[in-house]
Amino acid sequence: MTTPFLKSHYSAVVIGGGQAGLSASHYLKGHGIDHVVFEKKTVAHKWKNERWDAFCLVTPNWQCQLPDHPYDGTEPHGFMVKDEILAYVDRFVKKVDAPVFEQTSVTSLEKHGDLFRLATSAGAVTADAVVIATSLYADPAIPRAGERLPEDIMQIHTAAYRSADHLPEGGVIVVGSGQSGCQIAEDLHLAGRKVHLVTGNAPRCARFYRGRDVVDWLSDIGQYDITVEHDGMTKKKHDTNHYLTGRDGGRDIDLRKFALEGMALYGRMSGVAAGRMLFEPNLKANLDGADRVYNGINALIDRHIAEKGIDAPAGSPYVPVWEPEAEIAELDLKAEGITSVIWATGFSPDWSFVGLPIFDGNAYPVHRRGVTVVDGVYVLGLPWLWTWGSGRFLSVGRDAEHVVEHLAARRSAQTSSLKQSVSA
Repeated sequence: MTTPFLKSHYSAVVIGGGQAGLSASHYLKGHGIDHVVFEKKTVAHKWKNERWDAFCLVTPNWQCQLPDHPYDGTEPHGFMVKDEILAYVDRFVKKVDAPVFEQTSVTSLEKHGDLFRLATSAGAVTADAVVIATSLYADPAIPRAGERLPEDIMQIHTAAYRSADHLPEGGVIVVGSGQSGCQIAEDLHLAGRKVHLVTGNAPRCARFYRGRDVVDWLSDIGQYDITVEHDGMTKKKHDTNHYLTGRDGGRDIDLRKFALEGMALYGRMSGVAAGRMLFEPNLKANLDGADRVYNGINALIDRHIAEKGIDAPAGSPYVPVWEPEAEIAELDLKAEGITSVIWATGFSPDWSFVGLPIFDGNAYPVHRRGVTVVDGVYVLGLPWLWTWGSGRFLSVGRDAEHVVEHLAARRSAQTSSLKQSVSA
């Protein structure tokens, strides 16, 4: 990785030094297009600084397919743990050797005649094209209700969680049952903590079914090649990821089983008042909804096996091992010995610097596979930018290649037009 001298103009500027931005840099280099990458913190910051100690991949290692950097280890069907992931990412960073300015914020992006003008903490530059690769996960999203929690309760976001040892003794509430929330709840549960998990409508998926990892089955079926433009898939870009884990070789996450083992489960949080956390009466609906998705995915695999005549072990629908006896409306935090709250409530994007009309009514970029409605402006790294793997190691490189191919074709067309104009 090189830190270049800042020029006043570039053919392309990439905003964001994560896997998406580095993938774009890789392909820009391949086309010989001069560019710079601005990274607000440090390259691959989130992988290095916002993952807990026991973090591991949820998808198998073979799905790590960064540009010219596929997984080449000995366990393609295993799940890399944190140190292995960081080593994989570091090797990619060195291989790309992108022209990066770290600790450099982009504070504004505007149209400036035929060019784009960017104000940054390192100085102003202009560019012919811009790739915004800042993802949806810029800032931790913490509900304002947290302001009403007792002051002696420690509050952190999943981005700051490391392990049970870093929390004060006592009970822990994890608010949110997406991938991170469920995995952190399990981590605390395995550490012997009393865990209270506030659920949402996140779906779940089996780890293994009928003799194989479910991801392998879904890949064979073609689920990872379905685009967001397929009938009924547009809404997927806002869906919560399925919860399961790659920990200890991979397994299901079954919240009902956790409940049998002593974890307390609640419906969605509705507020905080007078030292109590309040909940909606939808725990059963949340659990049933997650299981419905779980069984639906397995049924899809059943159909595939039957249609292809594949010899595989028998399968059967999941049957609940626990049911809530009643919906709990509130929890007295002091009485239950709660000393920590972990907000597994996701992140918010930060597009405040973008002064261009690329957003829809929900402040989401309008684009087709990263090519926005403003000529010369691109987005990368978003979940379901094009396929299921767009926001992950699996397909972020393919999307980056598509975006850079479009950018290069646009650049070539502009050059040809200029030459014709001069010769005329």
